[in-house]
Amino acid sequence: MPQSEVELAARVAQAEKLAVATALNSVEDRRPASLPLIEALLRALASMRSVDYGQRVGLTGPPGVGKSTLTAALARAQREKGLSVGVLAVDPSSTRSGGALLGDRARMAFDPHDAGLFVRSVATAGDLGGLTYSANAAIQVLAAAYDRVIVETTGVGQTETDVEQVVDTVCLVIQPGSGDVLQFIKAGIMEIPDVIVVNKGDHGRLAQRAAADLAGALDRLRTAGMGDEARSWKLPVLVTSARDRTGISELIEAFEAHRATFTAEGLAEKRRQGGANWAASLFVRLHGEHGLRFCGDRAQLVAQMRRRLEQSEQPVGAALALSDAYLRSLRSIG
Repeated sequence: MPQSEVELAARVAQAEKLAVATALNSVEDRRPASLPLIEALLRALASMRSVDYGQRVGLTGPPGVGKSTLTAALARAQREKGLSVGVLAVDPSSTRSGGALLGDRARMAFDPHDAGLFVRSVATAGDLGGLTYSANAAIQVLAAAYDRVIVETTGVGQTETDVEQVVDTVCLVIQPGSGDVLQFIKAGIMEIPDVIVVNKGDHGRLAQRAAADLAGALDRLRTAGMGDEARSWKLPVLVTSARDRTGISELIEAFEAHRATFTAEGLAEKRRQGGANWAASLFVRLHGEHGLRFCGDRAQLVAQMRRRLEQSEQPVGAALALSDAYLRSLRSIG
């Protein structure tokens, strides 16, 4: 492994902001030629942290519900507890430059001199699912440097559920008076969250009514056999006000309680599955539908990636190894 990758990983593990920024720049490089360097960096980082280190939380929900302001409130509250925090904020892309539209970041008030806090905005660059292509790798970088990682997705609909593949706990954020209760009980969004938050609790009775409606909808789903009975975790419905900073401590406690439901192996398995899905997507990005047919179908491709990850490979390395096998098969045919 190039010594420079090892040195960079060591500096990331010490939470040096310049090193973290450099590492994020590296993993966001979309050129196929950069993949071996990315794999080397992620492998070095993995050797420096145990799999159960840190906590990764994703905030998702429709546009305009206050995800950015809530992210800022969560980061401040955890910094006050002495925890370091890395934030990955996924923004829509500019149609002209391709870069992230930073309007949401303007609503985040952070101290730029705080060594224990790092905020990174990334562009979707046309990727679907509410995240960006590099999100899995970027989260690994941030998790190596900080105690807590918060991922804020773009506004989601009912099919943009990629966030559950990259974090330990998914928080669905809605706002009162938006009609989201009806949308929530549809299966596509029902399967995502581990915690549900009605933000903008400063709306008073309207927010409390929305929370009660959500709790009632969940009870009806459980009665119909469509709820969270299969989980060891009952979805909590909380009310927060990012503006007034109320309910934030209770939300952090809910994140901690959900994290406590995982065994070490259960958490490793969840992250392995997410890594396998990302590795599969990376392989398809490299080789398209023809490459997918080489593996059979999407389920078979993910299963191959899982087996490789179980042998301690990193997702990028697993995708590259299968890519080599695929290219060899093409050469043998030719």
